[in-house]
Amino acid sequence: MAKVKRKFVCQQCGTVAARWQGQCEDCGEWNSIVEEAAETVFSSRHDLQNGGRAITLIGLDSKIELPPRTSTGIAEFDRALGGGIVAGSATLIGGDPGIGKSTLLLQAAARVAARGLSVAYISGEEATDQVRLRAQRLGLGNAPVMLASATSVRDILTTLSEGQPPALLVIDSIQTMHSDLIEGAPGTVSQVRASSQELIKFAKQRGTALILVGHVTKDGSIAGPRVLEHMVDTVLAFEGERSHQYRILRAIKNRFGGTDEIGVFAMVAEGLEEVANPSALFLTQRDETVTGATVFPALEGTRPVLVEIQALVVRLSSGATPRRAVVGWDSGRLAMVLAVLEARCGLSFSTCEVYLNVAGGYRLSDPAADLAVAAALVSALSEKPLPSDVVLFGEIALSSEIRPVAHAPLRLRESAKLGFNRAFIPAAAADGVKGIAVSGFRTLAQLVDQMLGRG
Repeated sequence: MAKVKRKFVCQQCGTVAARWQGQCEDCGEWNSIVEEAAETVFSSRHDLQNGGRAITLIGLDSKIELPPRTSTGIAEFDRALGGGIVAGSATLIGGDPGIGKSTLLLQAAARVAARGLSVAYISGEEATDQVRLRAQRLGLGNAPVMLASATSVRDILTTLSEGQPPALLVIDSIQTMHSDLIEGAPGTVSQVRASSQELIKFAKQRGTALILVGHVTKDGSIAGPRVLEHMVDTVLAFEGERSHQYRILRAIKNRFGGTDEIGVFAMVAEGLEEVANPSALFLTQRDETVTGATVFPALEGTRPVLVEIQALVVRLSSGATPRRAVVGWDSGRLAMVLAVLEARCGLSFSTCEVYLNVAGGYRLSDPAADLAVAAALVSALSEKPLPSDVVLFGEIALSSEIRPVAHAPLRLRESAKLGFNRAFIPAAAADGVKGIAVSGFRTLAQLVDQMLGRG
């Protein structure tokens, strides 16, 4: 006899509970647990060691060819994908509302279709006329893209299976799709999982490159079950502030290429425009040196990006508790750098408010930015500017040691290419690169002594 079990699933994180409760114990969300139909469990036992189909095992040293890639016509998009789209692959793109996901995919779909490949764009959030109006605003009104507004996965796959399958299929968005094999409203954990599974199965069987658009939660993670990110081959995150011009498309997972690659775009009236030189977005153009400003060559995948770090130190005379404000960097690392400057270098920030900003709305997670941040803080405190032709990078240890970081020659070559003549880096990585003079420092105290002119 079949025994039916009741289950309650959190719509934010996918946690399954045996009974309903007001707050999810895992993610802490309130009123997110919904009852869903559970699968039927049979009590009969089976021996899984017999009755199956023998599978073929191959050696790890077997020869294999790299999968062919199709360019989207947008070089920055191709870079984030690892070189282009792969037939039969599934890609998930997530980002905040209004960041430009649909705009980018519509531009990519139009360029792929213009090359003679069949492209289907299925929108579950907008009517076809709305998509066509956007295409006309972007100057893509004549692109041979097949449009449809639908939410039923069965209807979509039935339509696409009638003739030659498209080379590229865009689903905008997966949270609006509905499978009649599963009970529940669109957007629930079970519906997102079932709809994705059917679409990915179609893509793998028919050789169609599938791109899914995903919503994000309040903390920036992709909404729906976590298993969705495991089902797809590539996960891309579309980042940026709506108040800033730039957008970054970052590869978080890629089974066909490297991760942490980025594509940089600028939002203009005609849609998203590629930025071939991202450093131009994040470097301030000025004729004279300014205190508290340093330049750091960040590394995103294989691409160096030069960004400006700005620091402001305000001395307090009233005895009030000083503030620590950070934009674009980790506040915990700022506290660590301030502690090292005070304990190892003899500088006191205890009576000063400290403000740190990464120019252009860029977000840094590279620990190699420690040295540039420390130099900006020292410059702001002492009111002594660093020369405008200097870049800095290096990780700071609690002992004040400056530790080497990855890909130092690549960072130096990019800095020299953009006109910087000197670099302050860890002594252990002070190998010269043509076109830029290198100064190596073993400890942060040595750099502080040089900046302040201390013997």
